[in-house]
Amino acid sequence: MLMMDLVVAMGILMAALIPMSFIFYQEFKLTRAYYYEALAMSIVDGEMEVLAAGEWRHCPEGASPFAPKTHAVTNLPPGRFLLTRSNTLVRLEWHPAQPGTGRPIRRAWRTP
Repeated sequence: MLMMDLVVAMGILMAALIPMSFIFYQEFKLTRAYYYEALAMSIVDGEMEVLAAGEWRHCPEGASPFAPKTHAVTNLPPGRFLLTRSNTLVRLEWHPAQPGTGRPIRRAWRTP
């Protein structure tokens, strides 16, 4: 009787823990994606401040790859930064290489 009680208790415990483990895994993935988005956003915002302070004048016209000058880039997943400059607009974007590692981050600034 005691053994049967133990088997039923273990079954109930497993029926509750297995779905919870999938929920925790999804929460882990979502939290990681939010971290990547926040990190990319802070890098793009910081670089846009530098560009708005006058560095945009030294950038070529059109779209070109951009290499941020911060060590925080090593914490980002694979992706690319793209700087687009026209005569009235400077736009900096980060695009993740893999889906599920965050969303693209874009910032734009109108030149004077």
